[in-house]
Amino acid sequence: MTQQETPQIGSPADITPEQMNAFSEGVFTDVIGLRYTEVTADRVCGEWIVKPHLYQPAGIQNGGVYCTVIESLASVGAGVWLGDRGTVVGVNNNTDFLRAVRDGTLLGVATPVHRGRLQQLWQVIITDEQQRVVARGQVRIQNLPHRG
Repeated sequence: MTQQETPQIGSPADITPEQMNAFSEGVFTDVIGLRYTEVTADRVCGEWIVKPHLYQPAGIQNGGVYCTVIESLASVGAGVWLGDRGTVVGVNNNTDFLRAVRDGTLLGVATPVHRGRLQQLWQVIITDEQQRVVARGQVRIQNLPHRG
């Protein structure tokens, strides 16, 4: 998809997983294969398949992929919740790597911990196909209200 063909999204509060996937074509989350499966103001889910191009040198899922997924799911949820009141940016991402993964499909689920006037805190849990937690993280997000 070219820059001119980027899909238009109405209000961030009304975005569907399909629209989010189309909007993400060609960006980093698309490169790692993240596909959004649920997008609401209270929960954002996404999944991807672990493949060799996502490995670190030891032959396991690179931790940077977890950080990317955690930041992405949390930011989308925060943006949907803030809606037309402004935009959001991640200002801190803490990610814990709990279990090595070499293959399979991973699922990330983001939920809010706190949503305030200027900041939000979101937690993201990543599980494998056996529903074991393989990584967890939290993202502090700054709300940037529209001026005027």
